[in-house]
Amino acid sequence: MSLTKKILLEFEQKLSLQRYAESSIKSYTNALAKFLIAFEGYSLEKVKEKNIENFLYHIQKTENISSAYQKQILSAVGKYYRLFHSRNLNLKYLYPKRKQKTLPRYLTRNEVIRLISACKNIKHKCILKILYGCGLRVGEVVELRVENVNSDQMLLHINRAKGKKDRTVKLPKTVLDDLRVYYKKYKPNDFLFEGQNKPYYSSKSIQNFIKKYALEAKITKTVTPHMLRHSYATHLVESGLDIRFVKELLGHNSIKTTEIYTHIPDIAKSKFMSPIEYLDM
Repeated sequence: MSLTKKILLEFEQKLSLQRYAESSIKSYTNALAKFLIAFEGYSLEKVKEKNIENFLYHIQKTENISSAYQKQILSAVGKYYRLFHSRNLNLKYLYPKRKQKTLPRYLTRNEVIRLISACKNIKHKCILKILYGCGLRVGEVVELRVENVNSDQMLLHINRAKGKKDRTVKLPKTVLDDLRVYYKKYKPNDFLFEGQNKPYYSSKSIQNFIKKYALEAKITKTVTPHMLRHSYATHLVESGLDIRFVKELLGHNSIKTTEIYTHIPDIAKSKFMSPIEYLDM
């Protein structure tokens, strides 16, 4: 086994023990692999911040990497040196300048109805309804397991979500009803949404079918899985739910992240329900 492979396996193990989500472990490991391959033959203990700067500059120019991928590489390299060499590298100056946050793009309730109504595939419909009706991130949806569904209490448990936080959200009846139909048809064993050639459904597949149904529903916006999460949050705030409760439902670490949804004007408060339960379908 090569040294690079050995380091990556050990890195993966350490992140797993720290309870990172599987999707996060995969992203960090792939980013670290990029760095390790570039520095094969070098003494990793002697690598300096300037060496990392030169490496990033090179791949930025030759591969035109995105700012998000640049941040991912820096984060992975920083973790590697802390975990394997007890070094806290000063890499802050290499992070891309933060862009000013824009208001989240979201769908109207009518657009959500049209999107879900365009979907006839029960697996796809369940995924759409969970994204909007429970406000999950697409990475959280693909990692859902059968055991995460508590049908008796109508709850959905999300393990090791972003920020390594577990959380529980309400499972609306309309979502649970469709999940029961789906379960009888597909009989998943471990992951709730299994892929054709791998244990779980891919985020890319979800992105693709959402675009397809949005087109069929004649929605002119570019619809993404995360837009459904934004729509969930926006419609909750619109219905008068306290922003602090919305923060917990979304699994945000900071209230500042949630406050971006207060672009919605105040209207009369009403009893809290998942926004999907307001839809006349």
